[in-house]
Amino acid sequence: MAKSLLIVSRQAPWTGPGAREALDIALAGGAYDLPLAMLFLDDGVFQLASSQQPVQLQQKDLGANLNALPMFGVEDLYVCVSSLVERGLSTEGLTLPVRALQAAELTGLFDRFDHVITL
Repeated sequence: MAKSLLIVSRQAPWTGPGAREALDIALAGGAYDLPLAMLFLDDGVFQLASSQQPVQLQQKDLGANLNALPMFGVEDLYVCVSSLVERGLSTEGLTLPVRALQAAELTGLFDRFDHVITL
């Protein structure tokens, strides 16, 4: 049986390559039917914001990659509620359906996976 993987994405989409790399790993793992999930934490929640304008920052839009996650079998998407609140976001304004977790629930999520990658 394949080992399960949790990818924790903690970087905003415009601060460096971490956000794109997390999505690339998720899409590659999904293509190989690897049991995996993604958690958007800290500034990583900005990846899910619907009102991004990456062109103004001379960045590529991650929206297409995010929207491809379910097509690649990556359907277990989680977001930390406190990360959203601290950044003035809510689950209603996100681009993808995600399961919102309280900070106390994160430990249980980490324990469910064999491996965790944080980017």
